[in-house]
Amino acid sequence: MLDGLLRFGALTLRAGNPSFRVREATGLLARHFAVDSLALEVSLNGMTATARRGEEHATLAVDVAPLGINVWRMGALSRVVEEASSDPKRAGLTLATLAARLAAIEAAPPLHPAFVVAAAVGLASASFAYLNGGSVPALIAAFIAGGLGQMLRGLLLGRRLNQYAVTALCAVVAAGLFCLIATLQDRTGIGRNSAAGFISSVLFLVPGFPLVAALLDLLQHQMVAGIARLAYGMLLLLAAAFGLSIVAAVAGLTVTAPPPPTEGMAMILALRGLASFVGGCGFSILYNSSWRTVLTVGALAVVGNELRLGLHDLGLGLPSATFIGALTVGLLASVVESNLREPRIAFTVPGIIIMVPGLYAFQTVVQFAQGNALAGLEAAVLTAFVVGAMALGLVAARFITERRWLVES
Repeated sequence: MLDGLLRFGALTLRAGNPSFRVREATGLLARHFAVDSLALEVSLNGMTATARRGEEHATLAVDVAPLGINVWRMGALSRVVEEASSDPKRAGLTLATLAARLAAIEAAPPLHPAFVVAAAVGLASASFAYLNGGSVPALIAAFIAGGLGQMLRGLLLGRRLNQYAVTALCAVVAAGLFCLIATLQDRTGIGRNSAAGFISSVLFLVPGFPLVAALLDLLQHQMVAGIARLAYGMLLLLAAAFGLSIVAAVAGLTVTAPPPPTEGMAMILALRGLASFVGGCGFSILYNSSWRTVLTVGALAVVGNELRLGLHDLGLGLPSATFIGALTVGLLASVVESNLREPRIAFTVPGIIIMVPGLYAFQTVVQFAQGNALAGLEAAVLTAFVVGAMALGLVAARFITERRWLVES
């Protein structure tokens, strides 16, 4: 029995769920199997469980590797617990049927072919470039570089290569491709690219799920798992930044402000909405979401990002505007999660990735690459404030909509 519970918990953790959610779901499943008590210790790459039923005690441990993000698997595992908890007799969940369902969930192939994921990432990169003031040539270059970079990452991770090395390499390849395409565009007279596409080409490397999950774990007092997951996400970010800094130094990039938009306000709002929708959908596809979830994430991204940009246009500081935009996405996600029977994190994280402050991140990389430590630190602080506002907006939404986040048991 404990083998089945640990296998369920390991699959839930590997899918990208926060540790507090793994403990909660495994505990509910244990009650279904009449376990009197279950003590579960969750770390980033392993789990240890001690179960008691009557006078019997047992302790088991399991390794969990490699980590990844699979939204469809999150939802499938959540539905197993939901069915067992809501109506145990109707669910008919025995240890044998649990093992069969877990095997089927684990063996399920990705919902989207690799070329579809690469194209979705390319479109998301182009959308992000537009939202950060990129020109049309920059959008084209970001689309090609981001799509090919994701294709390379998928191939390398499929061979079980080290995630940090893969992240750094893909950052070099994607950013290098962007610079190469930009140079060719300049020489052929197509037009000069803005710097926005440089960061956009590697946006798929941002570890949004690990960083948000780490914050949620820390707020739920899952300190060991939260700190380990935070370190994991930060190392991925550093690996990507290392690759970017190499390309920035070789290419001799400079920090320039994007040109002001020339379209009318109605057209700007329409294009922003389209870019937000495409970006949200692209990252939802990257995380292996169903089409229903993909479209929902796109709609949430439109609402949240349009609100954020609109407030910023009216003079509100970008961190404050970003907090309100992320809070809105989190509140809306609490409404749709029960109807679509998917975890809230499946809607919130891909819905706010498009809010990453691309120009500040670009300035951070370029300034540090050029040895301008003070200017780089200033840009890094601004980037950290905006990214922190994104995460805190999602957390505030949980405080508002879920009582158990406010009351500690």
